[in-house]
Amino acid sequence: MKLSFSLEVKKALEEKKPVVALESTIISHGMPYPKNYQTALEVERIVRENGAIPATIAIIGGTIKVGLSQEEIDYLAKTPGVYKVSRRDLPFIVATGKDGATTVSGTMIVAAMAGIKVFATGGIGGVHIEGENTMDISADLTELGQTDVAVVCAGVKSILDIGRTLEYLETLGVPVITYKSREFPAFFSSKSGFPSPLSTDKVEDIANTIKTKYTLGLKGGVVIANPIPEEFDFDGEIIGKAIRDALKECKEKNIRGKEVTPFLLQKIVDITGGKSLQSNIALVKNNAKLAADIAKLL
Repeated sequence: MKLSFSLEVKKALEEKKPVVALESTIISHGMPYPKNYQTALEVERIVRENGAIPATIAIIGGTIKVGLSQEEIDYLAKTPGVYKVSRRDLPFIVATGKDGATTVSGTMIVAAMAGIKVFATGGIGGVHIEGENTMDISADLTELGQTDVAVVCAGVKSILDIGRTLEYLETLGVPVITYKSREFPAFFSSKSGFPSPLSTDKVEDIANTIKTKYTLGLKGGVVIANPIPEEFDFDGEIIGKAIRDALKECKEKNIRGKEVTPFLLQKIVDITGGKSLQSNIALVKNNAKLAADIAKLL
């Protein structure tokens, strides 16, 4: 399957310059217009300012795009009905010529195809609360177990079962490294109550770990957990109550599958009076900077 590269990304890859992959679900499903469009451009700007080239990934008209124009980002930001694409959905969306915004797993697949080793996102998916009954486990986890891309995130989305997610990642052999904290972050909050499996204060340690993993021939991704900036950090109890209230409404409305996460995140925005959206944007920007720093060292 041929990929369609923007001229900027194609040139950077040919010249072996640092490139950071960015997802597009956050554009089509993560925020309202025009905030989603503005945030996407701002994240790309931060990657460039920190010495790397951004490669936002999406599917437009069945074509897999690695690097988007401003017009394409705007199109995804305001077009309704764009599919949310993970590994399961990718062949269908391409084969039928539809538009798709890539999730963490979908972006990882395309980044690996393109030869991009570092990817910045907001938070990764995981085992959902009551996952032992629903078997609702994000495809992000199995992708991390098999696809050679390092993912910089603010931890696991706080609407998930963080403890079970960390156990699942351990089973898959995925290194989980928290940057500048000994505690694994919980997306909106820097505190989850769970110690990080690995931690370091040095970007060099992260880059060397990624390089060593692939030099040893060990397949799969690396999770780099980057806590939300302190000024946007939510109190765990406040966000915990917002999540519990949102989960209760989710059950009452019988919302399931891939619709759960966007519904819960929007409800949390409503419950927190928009403050969680500001935090979401701040943590994505923070992750983009760290990803650029890692990509430069690699």
